[in-house]
Amino acid sequence: MTSGIGQNVKRKEDKRFITGKGRYTDDHRNDNQAYAAFVRSPHAHAKVLGIDAEEARGMEGVIDVLDGHQLTGDGIGNLICGWAITSKDGSPMNMGAWSALATDTVRYVGDAVAVVIAETNAQARIAAEAVMVDYEELPVVVHAIDALKDGAPQIHDNAPGNLIYDWELGDEAATDAGLAEAAHVTTLDLTNNRLSPNPMEPRSAVATYDHAEDHYTLYTTSQNPHVARLVLSAFYNVAPEHKLRVIAPDVGGGFGAKIYIYPEEITCLWASMKTNRSVKWTSERGEAFLTDMHGRDHVTHAKMGFDKDGRITGFKIDTIANLGAYMSLFSSSVPTYLYAPLMSGQYDIQNIHCNVRAVYTNTVPVDAYRGAGRPEATYLVERMMETAAREMGMDPAELRRRNFVQEFPHQTPVLMQYDAGDFPKILELAQEAADVAGFEERRREAESRGKLRGIGYSTFIEACGLAPSKAAGSLGAGVGLWESAEVRVNPAGTIEILTGSHSHGQGHETTFAQIVAERFGVPVDSVQIVHGDTDKVQFGMGTYGSRSGPVGMSAVVKAMDKVEEKVRQIAAHTLEASEDDIEISGGQVKVKGTDKAMAWHEVGLAAYVAHNLPDGMEPGLKETAFFDPVNFSFPSGAFICEVEVDPDTGQTQVVRFTSADDFGVIVNPMIVEGQVHGGVTQGIGQALLEQVVYDEQGQLLTGSYMDYTMPRAADVPFFDVQHHETPSPNNPLGVKGCGEAGAIGAPPAVINAITDAIGTNDLAMPATPQAVWRALRAAQKPMAAE
Repeated sequence: MTSGIGQNVKRKEDKRFITGKGRYTDDHRNDNQAYAAFVRSPHAHAKVLGIDAEEARGMEGVIDVLDGHQLTGDGIGNLICGWAITSKDGSPMNMGAWSALATDTVRYVGDAVAVVIAETNAQARIAAEAVMVDYEELPVVVHAIDALKDGAPQIHDNAPGNLIYDWELGDEAATDAGLAEAAHVTTLDLTNNRLSPNPMEPRSAVATYDHAEDHYTLYTTSQNPHVARLVLSAFYNVAPEHKLRVIAPDVGGGFGAKIYIYPEEITCLWASMKTNRSVKWTSERGEAFLTDMHGRDHVTHAKMGFDKDGRITGFKIDTIANLGAYMSLFSSSVPTYLYAPLMSGQYDIQNIHCNVRAVYTNTVPVDAYRGAGRPEATYLVERMMETAAREMGMDPAELRRRNFVQEFPHQTPVLMQYDAGDFPKILELAQEAADVAGFEERRREAESRGKLRGIGYSTFIEACGLAPSKAAGSLGAGVGLWESAEVRVNPAGTIEILTGSHSHGQGHETTFAQIVAERFGVPVDSVQIVHGDTDKVQFGMGTYGSRSGPVGMSAVVKAMDKVEEKVRQIAAHTLEASEDDIEISGGQVKVKGTDKAMAWHEVGLAAYVAHNLPDGMEPGLKETAFFDPVNFSFPSGAFICEVEVDPDTGQTQVVRFTSADDFGVIVNPMIVEGQVHGGVTQGIGQALLEQVVYDEQGQLLTGSYMDYTMPRAADVPFFDVQHHETPSPNNPLGVKGCGEAGAIGAPPAVINAITDAIGTNDLAMPATPQAVWRALRAAQKPMAAE
């Protein structure tokens, strides 16, 4: 089939997107629509002494002004963190209270204290400016290291010293012994810079309370609408679950920032009930910088030991993770179970110990951002390997080869059991595609033009298909991480796939249809994918952690197994043949070796007409399945980056970028390549351009695109994307996941290339022209002008 697995099928959903017919949350409007504007704190830390909203209430179009005391008085609960982490001393994590509207204390600039509901968006925003809040400013701390210092401002009373948890993974004694016996030890202090996710579509919510039905409906920009409904009902007490419908229509990018339920969605639902109006809020871009969850923000000290042959003897990591002012839904898991278990990288390391201290600061909360823990781990591991190779005078590729895992499955000392892979082959593929053998000639040519050229490697592995539920639960996850699917074959033979996975740019409407077309021999256009609506789709766990393929598609496969079994029974009965002789291909259900056949639509019609079904068979042709894998899947890859640096200005140009990936079985190579392109571009953005910056008073200095630099087309080269498939044994399709790989592997490849070019390792992300120029000056590298 030209539309089946492994084919470059054009995305079905792109027709509406590129013609402007996509329907996003902000496009939705009800007849009784009102608008919300939030009153946000201008201070990073302050007591709220009082709120005077009388002037605002009297302004044109204002329906009401509501505050946190009213919200909590109605029983609306605090926001939760869904992953419980236990410190190494056995104590639970210290989770501070987070009300959707602050009552007594604000803890970051942008923390909301009230909401104005008005007839128009402009009226609401003007009135919000008229709400007078009496604040008593408090001392502020914004940096993770400073938060742990004696005398640092206390952010939550139940978190002494601002410490959320002090957690560890691995054997410290064995790791110390491995380092002690090492012939060489590499030591690094690294910062993983804080990022703003910046999805194309800002967050939005349209909330409606129907008094007649006592029922709530929420349109929202969510990556997991069912989980949103769960927490809104079971934890936030906004509405009973059976009286709440959550719809996530077209979503323009998520990158992790739309996994969570934010204060705005909670407040809009509650405000709709209070005002008897549909309430709509859409974030402005400046608001997004102030309120969308940030990513990364780690400070790490690490040591890696090697024997005389370059084999790793021990790896010890001490990380301080800044989680911002409050704990968000997945925040606790990102610097722990999504980070430390990947510290083995692609390497056979027997001794690893990772200690993580998570802290509160007066900044926007930090949670999962594309890759979520895996980019932070890979950056550390790969900067260590590249630095060690240089210190020991070894080829960085050879040092990696000497330490690669060679046999699978492979059990690491930090929980993970890698399923399948071929790391030497992937590196070889990358080196050939990147023409590493010709690099020195290209370096000399660049020198003749007064440029510094460097090459950098990054080999990585990630844990995808976020699951299995039993393992996640034992590590503190508050929910299961399975996925669901329902396959409906209609009387005319068309097929609907209802999936709990949610698409926000990944191409589900195409790839999910492809696996159905492959299985049943039907055209892709006859398959409809339904997702994003809790009233239409059975409970599902959403899309994040590259789980749509390994988990979401696998649930579809299990449901198709059940459908196929019934199809065989119907056809065998109708055609008077054995079930073992029935085959499905080319849109027909046939008896092998004969001309006896039923068209696909004839089987569907037979199931619903039900005049001639096997005795005891129920009419209809639809099946539901849930899939919970026994292990993660483990995509891996090798990236090679080449850069040219202008020594006069510090300007860096990425001139070549090669990726060689193992994503297991690839359903649609074109979509996968697009995912790699997008991920690598985000990784290059982190390495060269992006950083959230606060001043010492907690004021955001990068609150617009004038100050927060996003990558543009001119900042990235054409990418050379290579693939090598080793199917995953942990799901029926053999897929591994691809959505986060680029963002995981790119940053260390870029920084390794720049440091190779400029001859000094003392360079942090983002490697802006100023930072590179200063590193060159500090290393006293001869300037071209000199």
